[in-house]
Amino acid sequence: MKLTPKKINTFLLLKLPSAWFCGVRLTEISSAKSIACVKLKWINQNPFNSMYFAVQAMAAELTTGALVMQSIQKEKRKISMLVAENKAEFLKKAKGRIHFSCQDGKALDEAMKRCLTQDEGSTIWMKSIGVNEQNECVAVFHFKWTLKLKN
Repeated sequence: MKLTPKKINTFLLLKLPSAWFCGVRLTEISSAKSIACVKLKWINQNPFNSMYFAVQAMAAELTTGALVMQSIQKEKRKISMLVAENKAEFLKKAKGRIHFSCQDGKALDEAMKRCLTQDEGSTIWMKSIGVNEQNECVAVFHFKWTLKLKN
């Protein structure tokens, strides 16, 4: 079963409803990149009339996690995935519609190869960049994913 934005968004509704209700949606996924967007609304705002940082983190993590899920699915093996660390930089107030994109698909392929050949698994830092409607960078997130082959 190929992962599509529609399937991932249904997954959000069923397994991560807080992200879904806040308006986080995957809009594009390929082997190289994924894109998610979220629009500023009453439910995801902070007291400073911009998007709450945790909502931005959900959208950013979705772009990296969707690529990891897709990579695991391609291998047809049981592989665990977990965020071990994350870092974020907030550069501008997030207002309007924010698009987060991760373009680390090729690097993920290398991490997956290491995971399949090493008993201890592998880790990979993946980056997601959020831009507003004026194409200005509002936030940069880094997620350290751990991948381990299950017995």
